[in-house]
Amino acid sequence: MGQCGITSSKTVLVFLNLIFWAAAGILCYVGAYVFITYDDYDHFFEDVYTLIPAVIIIAVGTLLFIIGLIGCCATIRESRCGLATFVIILLLVFITEVVVVVLGYIYRAKVEDEVDHSIQKVYNGYNGTNPDAASRAIDYVQRQLRCCGIHNYSDWENTIWFKQTKNNSVPLSCCKAALSNCTGSLTRPMDLYSEGCEALVVKKLQEIMMYVIWAALAFAAIQELIRTKLRAAAK
Repeated sequence: MGQCGITSSKTVLVFLNLIFWAAAGILCYVGAYVFITYDDYDHFFEDVYTLIPAVIIIAVGTLLFIIGLIGCCATIRESRCGLATFVIILLLVFITEVVVVVLGYIYRAKVEDEVDHSIQKVYNGYNGTNPDAASRAIDYVQRQLRCCGIHNYSDWENTIWFKQTKNNSVPLSCCKAALSNCTGSLTRPMDLYSEGCEALVVKKLQEIMMYVIWAALAFAAIQELIRTKLRAAAK
């Protein structure tokens, strides 16, 4: 009967470690997603320190794959010392996750000011005839977020590109996706996206930071569950 209980306990702990690995994989995925998405919006948000939470969760996720293996081996071998060490490491990682959450909220609050500071400069640097990285970024954002200009399509009238082209039109990326004959002309505003990009870029970047925050919180909860189980097993 006692042996059966020990076997069941070991099975549960191994299962928890498998959940632990899966969660670590998801954490790495979220961190990678933040990096990829940031690359699309980096012209609008120049503070690279925003990536610190993503770097931390990728590093933690990768490290925890190795730590999870240690915990699994310690569980199977019934090593109290190994389990106790694993619990302590999990506690340290838990603290790291709390730091990630705090940093996530800090940088999330900075998004609006950062975008407001840089977006005007990005739009003024647009060059539709010979697109550079910033121009491609604007076209990408306008198509992806279905927006036009900073606050609306009329903002293009104040850009250097608009004054140089002198054709009274905005970039084709402002055209609604369903329209195939749109030329970007301001004489047909119904063909253009009416919403400005600044608010949507801010919303998108804040959503990205929330992914980091929620991933860190969920992972911290899973860690606490596993840590509690392992601490009980180590006694």
